[in-house]
Amino acid sequence: MKAPVPALGFIAALFLAASPALARQAEAPAAPRVVVGQVAAAIRDAYFDPAKAETIAAALEAEAAAGRYDALTDPRDLETALTARLEPFDQHFSVGKPAPSTPAAAPSSGAASGLAPVPFPVVAARGGQGFRAVQILPGNVGLIDMRMFADFEGPNDPARRQADAALQMVSGADAVIFDLRNNGGGSPAMVGYLVSAFVGPDADVYNRFHSRDGEASEAPAQPYAAPRLDVPVYILISGRTGSAAEAFAYTMQAAKRAVVVGETSGGAANPGGPVFTPSGYRVFISTGSPTNPLTGGNWEQVGVRPDVAVPAEEALETAWKAALAGQANAAPAAATQAAWVREALDAKPAAFDPAPYLGAYGASVIQASADGLTWKNERRPAWRLRPLSPDLFFDVDEPYRRIRFVRDDAGRVTALEILDSQTGVSRLLRRAA
Repeated sequence: MKAPVPALGFIAALFLAASPALARQAEAPAAPRVVVGQVAAAIRDAYFDPAKAETIAAALEAEAAAGRYDALTDPRDLETALTARLEPFDQHFSVGKPAPSTPAAAPSSGAASGLAPVPFPVVAARGGQGFRAVQILPGNVGLIDMRMFADFEGPNDPARRQADAALQMVSGADAVIFDLRNNGGGSPAMVGYLVSAFVGPDADVYNRFHSRDGEASEAPAQPYAAPRLDVPVYILISGRTGSAAEAFAYTMQAAKRAVVVGETSGGAANPGGPVFTPSGYRVFISTGSPTNPLTGGNWEQVGVRPDVAVPAEEALETAWKAALAGQANAAPAAATQAAWVREALDAKPAAFDPAPYLGAYGASVIQASADGLTWKNERRPAWRLRPLSPDLFFDVDEPYRRIRFVRDDAGRVTALEILDSQTGVSRLLRRAA
C-alpha cells in the first residue's frame, strides 16, 4: 500500500481548522514579538526543508527583534503582514487569526466577525464533493466544473463515488474539459484518481512528495477501472487555480494527456497543514514538496503555464472550439454537428432588420427580442435566435439548430425552414397577417 500523501492546500486547512485546537487561545492577544517568535518556531520545527526553515525562522526573529511588527497590535493586521512576508518563501504559507475563546453566536447575513470555520466534511458534502457541475456541451463535449479536490480513502467514500459518477457521465463524450479556474486545491487522493482515468495503469506520471518523514506518491492505490487513453482532455486554469488543482493540471500536461488553457496558475505546490501556536494563531506550513517524474520539478512559485494562453474568461470557449475542431474527421453526423456548433460560437454580433421576419409560420411565431429574434412553437420553450448570415439564424441554447427564412422571387419572406444537424429539415409556411 502506498504511503499516504498529506492533503494539499485549503483542504487540510479547513479540516484541521475545525478541530479542537481552535479552542486554544490566550486570554488576551499576545504581543506581536511573542506571536512572531512562535510562528518562527513552528516553521523551524515543521517545514519540509530544514535548512530553508532555519533561514525563514531566523529572518522573522531578526525582524521582530528590530521592531518591524510592534505596531501591529490588531491580530488581523499582524496575520496579514506575516502572510505577505512568508508567501515569497512558499505560496502555501499563511497565518490565520486566533480562534475565538468561546463559540460565537450565529452571525447575521451581513456580519462577518462571527464567522467560524466549517468542518471540511460539511463543506465537501454541501458542495457536491467539489463537483459543481457536470454536463455535456453541444457537440458532445463533456464539461466537469470542479471547485475543490475532496479527500477520500476507499471506493465507497462519498467523494470517490461522486468522482466515479462524474466520469461516467462524460464517458461517451468526444472530448472532456475540466474547469479548474475557481479551484483552490484539496486532496492528492482525488488528483491521483482523476489522472488515472486518462492514463494507463502502469504509467509513471504521478508526483512524488518528499518530506522530513520520507517519500510518498500521488499514484492511487486503486486506479480508475476504465481509463480513456485517447479521449482529448482540456484543463482550464487561472490565477485562482492552486495546489491540488495545479497538481492535476501539471501532471496531465507533463504526461501529454491534456491541453491546458487559460492563465498561469497560482504557483502553490508544496502540501502541508496548519500548526497552532501557543497564542492561538494558525500557521499553514508546507510539510512536503512534489517532484514530477517526467519534468524533474514542480510548479512552486512559477505556476502551471498554459499551453494555450488566453484570458481566463475566454478559456472555456477556446477549449470548447478546439474540442469541436478535433471532430472534423469524425463520422459525418458528428462532424456536421460539431461544425455547426463551432460556427455558432464563432458568430459575431451583427445588426439586422427584424421586420421582414416577424409573424406567424404554421402554429409558430417569430418575434423580435432585445438582441435578436425568438421562435415560439406552440407551448414549447422559445428558441433564442442570432444571425449567422442573411436569412440564416442559429439557436443560442442549442447551436446545432438553425432557422432559415425562405423568400420568393419578389424578396418577400414566405416560409421558414427548421434545420437540425441531428433530425434533418422541416418547413413552415408563413401565414397571412
